[in-house]
Amino acid sequence: MGLGFGLLSAQLRPGERDWTRAYDETIAIAVEAERLGFTSVWTTEHHFVDDGYMPSLLVVGAALAQATSRIELGTGVILAPMHHPLRLAEDAATVQLLSHGRLTLGLGLGWSETEFAGLGADARHRGAAMDEILQILPQAWTGEPFTHPGPIYNLPTLAVRPTPPRKIPVVIGGGAEPAIRRAARLADGIFANVPTEQFVQQVGWVLDECERIGRDPATFRFIHYSILLPGASREHALTRYRDALWAMQWKYSDMEASATRSLPPPEAPVYTRPDEALLHGRATYAGTPNQLVEALLDIRRQVPVPVEFAARSYFPLLEFSAQTDLMAALAEGVAPHV
Repeated sequence: MGLGFGLLSAQLRPGERDWTRAYDETIAIAVEAERLGFTSVWTTEHHFVDDGYMPSLLVVGAALAQATSRIELGTGVILAPMHHPLRLAEDAATVQLLSHGRLTLGLGLGWSETEFAGLGADARHRGAAMDEILQILPQAWTGEPFTHPGPIYNLPTLAVRPTPPRKIPVVIGGGAEPAIRRAARLADGIFANVPTEQFVQQVGWVLDECERIGRDPATFRFIHYSILLPGASREHALTRYRDALWAMQWKYSDMEASATRSLPPPEAPVYTRPDEALLHGRATYAGTPNQLVEALLDIRRQVPVPVEFAARSYFPLLEFSAQTDLMAALAEGVAPHV
């Protein structure tokens, strides 16, 4: 099945103020991912973060569509309840046209009150909003007039154009049971970032919901993404990528506070816990390529469905050459075996 790569986020490094490098490298990394044979490349969305964590995935997706020619382009994920569904439909259709059918639209609910407030969305109704969005998008992409009289989105009769050249697959990111069951009813797959035990549970929810509604599970994609840290040993990999991994993890706890902070973004605080603690309770694996392959195959062995994998091994703190070295290690040592 191959291996995908991401999640590209175009974040500033500590002390930077200009995003030109970050966005130039985002395009270059996607081009390198295609050259190395990764099957997909994924972007990721947040808003108002001081380091500029990528807010405009479909704008970037259009650029990636022109810079590449074969690789699947995934959004991992767009925070759907913060976007008007018709605008989302238009932008996704445009990227699908520019990419000649290579877009996979990953959608999620979002969690930050700062983001919802800043974009004028209501976090209390995000689940209901997602239900409606997943009903609206397929109708919008037909190009035919339709009406949607919903409690969240009360849309007049109209037709959305342009239409995509082929169906845009929609996958859902999230961990809660309602989100996973919603995906089984209304979407084409899940984009999951959870430890193996939780992923097994998510697959069970999908299969149960498919049986309940009479859906063939073969029509559903199960995509699992995890942080993969390659090295000569587990200890070597953790030592090499420790600071980059900690900076990524810490930033999530800092996002809302950073929305009112002036530039430039600060460095992460000094990490003082054991390196192994960076891996606990997360879908994160460190070790030799063979050990990473075994960790992924173990996931596949524990579920009764085909599983696709993506490596969340883009780190904003890494210099470009170190990032491409990491990518090459995964492309050569892991991707051919999963």
